[in-house]
Amino acid sequence: MNVHALVRARILAALEALQADGALPAGLDFKHVDVSPPREAAHGDLAANAAMVLAKPAGMKPRDIADKLAAKLKADPDIVAVEVAGPGFLNLRLAPAVWHGVVAAVLKEGDAYGRADLGRAEKVDVEFVSANPTGPMHVGHGRGAVFGDALANLLAYVGYGVTREYYINDAGAQVDALARSAFLRYREALGEAIGEIPTGLYPGDYLKPVGQALAQQHGHALLNFPEERWLPLVRDVTIAMMLESIKEDLAALDIRHDVFFSERSLTQGHDEVAAAIEELRRKGLVYEGRLEKPKGHDDAEWEDREQTLFKSTAFGDDVDRALMKSDGSYTYFASDLAYHHNKLARGFRQLINVFGADHVGYIARMKAVVAALSDGNAALDIKVCQLVRLFRAGEPVRMSKRAGTFVTLREVVDEVGRDPVRFMMLYRKNDAPLDFDLAKVVEQSKDNPVFYVQYAHARAHSAFRNAKEAFPQLTWESAGLLQADLSLLTDAGEIELIKKLAAFPVAAEAAARAHEPHRIAFYLYDLASTFHAQWTRGNESPHLRFIQASDGTLTSARLALVRANAQVLASGLAILGVHAPVEMR
Repeated sequence: MNVHALVRARILAALEALQADGALPAGLDFKHVDVSPPREAAHGDLAANAAMVLAKPAGMKPRDIADKLAAKLKADPDIVAVEVAGPGFLNLRLAPAVWHGVVAAVLKEGDAYGRADLGRAEKVDVEFVSANPTGPMHVGHGRGAVFGDALANLLAYVGYGVTREYYINDAGAQVDALARSAFLRYREALGEAIGEIPTGLYPGDYLKPVGQALAQQHGHALLNFPEERWLPLVRDVTIAMMLESIKEDLAALDIRHDVFFSERSLTQGHDEVAAAIEELRRKGLVYEGRLEKPKGHDDAEWEDREQTLFKSTAFGDDVDRALMKSDGSYTYFASDLAYHHNKLARGFRQLINVFGADHVGYIARMKAVVAALSDGNAALDIKVCQLVRLFRAGEPVRMSKRAGTFVTLREVVDEVGRDPVRFMMLYRKNDAPLDFDLAKVVEQSKDNPVFYVQYAHARAHSAFRNAKEAFPQLTWESAGLLQADLSLLTDAGEIELIKKLAAFPVAAEAAARAHEPHRIAFYLYDLASTFHAQWTRGNESPHLRFIQASDGTLTSARLALVRANAQVLASGLAILGVHAPVEMR
């Protein structure tokens, strides 16, 4: 049950009736008619913009439309009051039975409450993490991982067919440097003193197990091979082990991908990079030309030469992009071009990429590629996850991936737990920097959002346990509570809590449309706060307590509300990938 959708449907029906009466012209487009909570609760339960958005196409004053619409709506038994405000906004008050119906709907629908068919099973590819397999994941990777996974959950929740994808950057100079670093650890495992790791290689101890594995598998044999022979062998083993380590780190956050796509696969066998470039060439979007030297570029390193270029400026980019290097090899951008060409070939027309803060400069060129390859028939949304600043009790925690002294994502998860990491990574909009304090995220206080929300769920279940002691003959499961007399829920705090429950389907759809899972985290904190407030009111005024020892009928009605609250909290936490505990110790 979606109260907002229900009321909107009533408004559309009233507008159609006005058209039938000749009070409104035919052919009006109602798609922008919206229903939402008013800015001030005192103005009513819901506000409608119908008169404002229809005035110009109807050639009428907004107030005139609003007055006619209000007259129609006053005949609806579910709408007890209609007020025309300002130039033509409609403020509506709903009958108590509508709100009571929300509680019944949550109990009846269970975890299906809030789900929608917004996506109509349309395929969506969500590519996230895609960290270079050159070492363990750090906290910055973790933010993108949690964001991408929660976004995938959210889109699936509202009816999209979601594929979770990881792009493995297993080609190029970085992985060759990784292989050379692992070869040093291989020599070390054989007993050789390797000294300090040279600049440009990876010094972290995380490559020692790779060296040991290579030593166990090959003994001293690799020492007798020239580099061109041992390098690909060591590279493959190292990438495989690093990727397995990354998968284990992600699994600690309960994140799993459907597809791991190898960059190297694009040029193994059929050359997909060449095929993608050729497709753009046929469209007249590839040419041979020269680029101006980028601002701030070192003159000594600048090579002014003719290059193979993609006309990305035709799609809003600030400069055309090179596809080939001077040695004839493909640029990183060319591989990205082919990778997205592959996504489109797999039938995706909705693409979402989750980037780190250091990839902001890639947004325009990637959007240009997708627009060019799909002839504008595919949409690419790129979400950027800004930096995570790690603290412990207010003191910065330093990390340096190159130096091998960074704090890994797995260490953070092991220290504070999966739930605090996931919730707090989502309790701030993805494009804003995040301060993550290892001490604060485990505090049991209202100032710790994840505790506050989880405690609301656990607190609800404590009410069920207490109710069983007071009324052992009654059932407190959803099916039994459906028989409760919900008309007894008349307190202002109870109605306010129901209104929060009614907002969940709207919040889920809005968050999905915007690709912003943080909205669910905000909503859950707001819902938990409303629930805790009502609990506190009961402590101060015993007649408002959820359990009334002398009145089983009233207790059943209030426990129905508590059960509905727990259900929505659990559903929202599931979208975020956070556990909904029934007890907290």
